[in-house]
Amino acid sequence: MREDLLHFIWKYKKLQLKGLQTTKGDAINVVSVGTHNYNEGPDFFNAQLKIGNQLWAGNVEIHINASDWYAHNHEKDKNYENVILHIVWQDDATVFRPDNSEIPTLVLKDFISSAVLKNYQKLFSSESKKFINCEKDIAFVDSFLFHNWLDRLYFERLEQKSVIITQLLKESNNNWEHVLFVLLMKSFGSTINGDFFFQIAKNIDFSIFKKVCVKPIQAESLLFGMAGLLNIDDVLDTYYRQLKKEYAFLQNKYSFTTNDEVSVAFFKLRPNNFPTIRLAQLCALYAKHQALFSKLVLAKSVEEIYNLCEIVASDYWDNHYNFGKESKQSKKRLTKPFINLLIINTILPLKFSYSKYIGKDNNEIILEIITNLSYEKNTIVDKFKSQKVSIKNAKDSQSILQLYKHYCVKNKCLQCAVGNNLLSRNS
Repeated sequence: MREDLLHFIWKYKKLQLKGLQTTKGDAINVVSVGTHNYNEGPDFFNAQLKIGNQLWAGNVEIHINASDWYAHNHEKDKNYENVILHIVWQDDATVFRPDNSEIPTLVLKDFISSAVLKNYQKLFSSESKKFINCEKDIAFVDSFLFHNWLDRLYFERLEQKSVIITQLLKESNNNWEHVLFVLLMKSFGSTINGDFFFQIAKNIDFSIFKKVCVKPIQAESLLFGMAGLLNIDDVLDTYYRQLKKEYAFLQNKYSFTTNDEVSVAFFKLRPNNFPTIRLAQLCALYAKHQALFSKLVLAKSVEEIYNLCEIVASDYWDNHYNFGKESKQSKKRLTKPFINLLIINTILPLKFSYSKYIGKDNNEIILEIITNLSYEKNTIVDKFKSQKVSIKNAKDSQSILQLYKHYCVKNKCLQCAVGNNLLSRNS
């Protein structure tokens, strides 16, 4: 037996309400179960219960064993002085308030539907489970309920992503343009170089980058130099020497240092994802748009964002992927799949956070954009699709990732709309 099941039963009234009574035989009439508390303190706040002939307003605490009250030292905690009902599975101790008055106890197992317990055992049974607890039943959950849940999960995911944005905003003294730059650097670094690019962006004085970004060669020299890409002695081509010269000039002018201890990685990357190409493309993006942040947060469609991201890296990269090594001629543009990742991981979380910051609701625009992007292809999404789960667009795939990582893996089925639905069947 798990305590979260008892929370679920009480919260959603999955118990026999008629004839409900305490261990002393006093009738319990539930006016309100209260508000579920996920933080410290009693499990449910502000419940309203009629116990016997007395109407009570206060908190409810839930334990597997009544003796857990003392095992958790609640008798010494003032937060528990206003508990009006103690709900337990096993009544193995009598619990008292500091004034020695007994707290009424409800033994939940005496009033639970057998269907709830059967569904619970089925959901959490380890037999034949290969992926997630509900893998045999998730495809049969009502489609309307499931997709409403996915909508909620998507915005829950945006809320979580907004935490780092809020922190970056604080560190940059509310400079949204700098926050965008840091987030874009991380996204342009992708999985392999993302964290390193992120640190570079945080260490760069954004006011310097803003001054030099109008000239791609200066912007490239700054980012390449900060990334440790201008320390190669045997590259002799003119462009590389010019970059080194520009970087030395910027270092002398603005007095910043390079971190030579860490360098970018090329290993296991396709040439189009080389850090040299990505940094050059980012510089081209900023060279084209002097008000990039404003343009992105005001964009109302995928097409607008695609148009903003229609850039080409500087001419040197037409026949290079790295310094000093010529390659087949090709313009280094941002591809739509890559722009889609920028939209999903950077632009929409930023739009969401900025909308909250200015007190404006842009959720409909955000949904309009995300639902017009193709769903992401990865192992987790593929496994859900193999369970016949309908995944139509990027909003669905982002929601599925949120569902898997924050509910399925953590066995939080009782906080999930799918698990809630499955437990409620025939109960």
